[in-house]
Amino acid sequence: MEIYIKLFEVLFPVFFIVGIGYFLGKKNPKIDTSFITNYSANFGTPALIIFAVMTSGLSYNMFADYFIYWLFAMFFFAVTGIIFLVFLKKDYSRELPPFILPNTGNMGIPICLFAYGTAGMGIAAAISAVIVLLHFTLNIFLASKKFDIFVIIKSPSFYAILVTVAFLYFEIGMPTFVLNTVMLLGYAMIVMILMSLGIALTQLKVFSLKNSIISSIGRVIFGPIIGFFLIKVFNLSGFAAGVLLIQSSMPSAILTYLIASMYSPKKIVDNIASTVVVSTIMSIFTVPIIVFISLKFFS
Repeated sequence: MEIYIKLFEVLFPVFFIVGIGYFLGKKNPKIDTSFITNYSANFGTPALIIFAVMTSGLSYNMFADYFIYWLFAMFFFAVTGIIFLVFLKKDYSRELPPFILPNTGNMGIPICLFAYGTAGMGIAAAISAVIVLLHFTLNIFLASKKFDIFVIIKSPSFYAILVTVAFLYFEIGMPTFVLNTVMLLGYAMIVMILMSLGIALTQLKVFSLKNSIISSIGRVIFGPIIGFFLIKVFNLSGFAAGVLLIQSSMPSAILTYLIASMYSPKKIVDNIASTVVVSTIMSIFTVPIIVFISLKFFS
């Protein structure tokens, strides 16, 4: 019974805040979330990476290990996505991001925080750091089919990762006033971005339900299978293994849709929007199962 109470405690805050966003989106269909997007990209995400990693007791080696483990995970996500997209006769370049870039930041970090505390949030942030880098590199490259180094140079999250890695490597403590500041910025982003996820569910449309369901299976079903496979291959255990499994089960990131809307044709954007919506709805049922397994076997 205790594990079911823990499961409720972990998931209720996340889905409740998403529900608030859904309610606000239904009440005002024209609500503008661009402020949240800009805040998250320029302040919230960099702050959360710094706070989560620097307050979790995470070592440089552990950060580097899970950074690398997630690169392996993304390779298998990519192989799975290409297989699905070839089967669906889709553009396996521009429509690959929803398969390889799950919502590890907006949704994954809060769930890992509530499941495993600040230690879990640190591992989740290490994984999310990979996703952040690839959103502004590989995601843009796939969406536009061209690479622009200036996108990386202009990204605050890129510098936040560099600073965090440097502090970990040289074992330097982050000043308290900085930690207090990034804590407020990061937690504020978690609340706002979860609400924006609920709002997005009222604004994005599903254009091909059958194809979207098939694509979403590749994300929320095969994702945790790949995560579990990596746990066995690398002989991982404890809360860190549980975090990796939870992060592997996340739905497609909304940012894949936002970037596609800037660089890809409308048909591609519609397909990605559909996958984001359907995978997020499916995750309401799949994520509790994965979190239950994680809490039961990896704690």
